[in-house]
Amino acid sequence: MLKVHINAMREIGARSPMLYGHFIEHFHRQIYGGVYDPGSPLSDEDGFRVDVLEAMRKIKVPVLRWPGGCFVSSYHWKDAVGKVRQPFFDKAWRVEDPNTFGTDEYIKMCRKIGCEPYICTNAGTGTAEEMSDWTEYCNLEQEGKYAKWRIANGYEQPHRVKYWSIGNENYGFWEIGAKPAQEWGRLVKESAKMMKHVDPTIELSAAALTDIHWNLELLENCGEFLDWISIHEYWDGINQTNDYANYEQTMAYTYRIGHSIDEVRGLLTAMKLEKNIKIAFDEWNLRGWYHPNVHTIKQGVTKEEYLYPRDKNDDNTKYTMADAVFTACFLNELNRNCDIVGMANFAPIVNTRGCIYTYPEGIVLRSTYYIFDLYVNYLGDVVLDSWEEDAPTLNVTSKKGEELKVNTLDVLVTKWAGRSDLALAVVNKDSSKTCSVSLSFSASDSQVKMYTVSGSSIESYNDIGHEEVKIEETELGDFRENMEIFLKPHSVNVIQIKKNAI
Repeated sequence: MLKVHINAMREIGARSPMLYGHFIEHFHRQIYGGVYDPGSPLSDEDGFRVDVLEAMRKIKVPVLRWPGGCFVSSYHWKDAVGKVRQPFFDKAWRVEDPNTFGTDEYIKMCRKIGCEPYICTNAGTGTAEEMSDWTEYCNLEQEGKYAKWRIANGYEQPHRVKYWSIGNENYGFWEIGAKPAQEWGRLVKESAKMMKHVDPTIELSAAALTDIHWNLELLENCGEFLDWISIHEYWDGINQTNDYANYEQTMAYTYRIGHSIDEVRGLLTAMKLEKNIKIAFDEWNLRGWYHPNVHTIKQGVTKEEYLYPRDKNDDNTKYTMADAVFTACFLNELNRNCDIVGMANFAPIVNTRGCIYTYPEGIVLRSTYYIFDLYVNYLGDVVLDSWEEDAPTLNVTSKKGEELKVNTLDVLVTKWAGRSDLALAVVNKDSSKTCSVSLSFSASDSQVKMYTVSGSSIESYNDIGHEEVKIEETELGDFRENMEIFLKPHSVNVIQIKKNAI
């Protein structure tokens, strides 16, 4: 039995709501037929799916990154504002985009959700000037032709976009306009200069990865201009195969799940930038998106080879408790590193690998949706240091055949600022066994309640007319020191310990 110890005075830090951010891209049905569907009877007067927006508001989406992703590296924003919109061929995903959803529609969507916009700029085929023009359009009151253009388009007040990213994965051969490290550092510096000349109050990120050479070139050239450093990770990289890791293989991915954070933290600290630059983990998910024969040297020729297979991303039976448990483990890791990670964006939020699935008559909330619901709505806002005794372990085999030992339970302890109430997130990774935790601390005169996401098996999923995964509530009564709490197999749990009302 795992014993959990805490000291409420030992705070790691206030966890930013921005850790529960999301991402949406012009890929397959994420925008068109996803959140934006003007022809649907479920859409509002602006063409947005009301049911999708409501689901996004329920999990309090704090920030939404857009428009890409790989899409952005050949996207020219000026073609998608104003009354005249010309369709264009999206060279990243090899489809025609109608350009009917552009900057103004995106901002309007963010306002409806109540979240901060986070625009990723075109650093592939774009220029520093084009990026700064975009900042002018969004943020200047009325100076210059781009602010005046926004006003003429019906938006008198500035959009006030605070968060901007220069580029997306420009280190990768698959990215249109990929750059070598030295060229990248120079482009980011010049782009940052121009964008901050337009609006000095914006916060800038730039595409990076856990590569020392790339990051050194970037930070040495432009560390003084950046507020964030952007990193991405998809653990189950099945872009070409759609060969899903099974539950045990997924648990193997939780071994050293925060390695990217550790490596980038170390570099920022070594360069004495850790106080000035935070990590934006602004694209992440367990599984890579399935898009065969596109980001390859040899391209698919027929749509049967490269386009139609993308529909397989929306097989709801594949979004099981493996996805839910992994997602919770990574959210725990983000919270434990809230002193250096200030933003994260689950990729994407709608369709593809998203936590919300749309169909003409409604939506499905996948297993991962309920993990965000748990963490956003049931945890405290201050992360506490905790330590454990007698931690059980699991022996798992990775997809590569490696034998690994991982902790069976993953524990995060939080409290609410100004209150003594506690909330613990406890993940049980074991596929078949109930595990227990002992609460080895004091919390007198308190009631204990547990909220659980599990399902009858590791393969439980939600689909149209089929809901197996949701939040279940259990009253556990009065708190007792060293009280034992039992956790279902393959479950994610939030244990709340709240003072009795006077």
